[in-house]
Amino acid sequence: MDLLIGTVALRPYVFAFLIGFIVAGVLDIGWRRTLVFLASVWPVALVAELSSTRTGFPFGLYHYTGLTHDQELFIADVPFIDSLSFVFLAYASFCVARMALAGRAAPRSAVALAAGVLMMALDVVIDPLAVLGDRWFLGPLFFYDKPGVYFGVPISNFVGWVIVGAVGVGVFLAVVNNHAGTRVWPGVALYYAVLGFNLTMTVLIGELLLAAIGATIHLVVALSVWSIHRKPGLAMRPQSRGIQHL
Repeated sequence: MDLLIGTVALRPYVFAFLIGFIVAGVLDIGWRRTLVFLASVWPVALVAELSSTRTGFPFGLYHYTGLTHDQELFIADVPFIDSLSFVFLAYASFCVARMALAGRAAPRSAVALAAGVLMMALDVVIDPLAVLGDRWFLGPLFFYDKPGVYFGVPISNFVGWVIVGAVGVGVFLAVVNNHAGTRVWPGVALYYAVLGFNLTMTVLIGELLLAAIGATIHLVVALSVWSIHRKPGLAMRPQSRGIQHL
């Protein structure tokens, strides 16, 4: 219990985003499906992190420093907040994907893949900033065995984020048997709140080139999402109009 309280005290911003996910999820897909989403994504993320810190798959080989082992909750060598963060990142990306594909009879696999790609787009800002954790209040949380070409982050990491996002959302869609909720906008707002937080921290530590590249990438992403959303699509199948009751 002390470690759980310590985790909240040490990483309040993570729990603020988690609360945002819960509120957005309940408004959009209901509390039962919000819990199902959490139960679908979190195990996938945890297994991916445990695997990557041992084998390098799917994110590339990296290691947590463990410097906060007596301050926050860990699962084996992985901080609890890291795998938990994937839940609200995946949900926010899922909402943006649904907004882009609204009005189209998109298969569940396409929605899941789009969510994975959008989650990876967030990580274009998140991971390089996290690598520099010793320069802000995150702290020196982890390091890559072999620093990569993108601000110290290997390309494999971004591939891994697509995989984890797509698989986690895909599991959820397989369970609920449908992909349309009722309100995507709170989740979309969560997506850009996470982006804004990370871009702000990037600027505050003086990494202006990283911030400029991240902002440019997300401007392109936003324009692409809006363009796809605005284009007329095929009428949705009747059974795709809303998430069915579990």
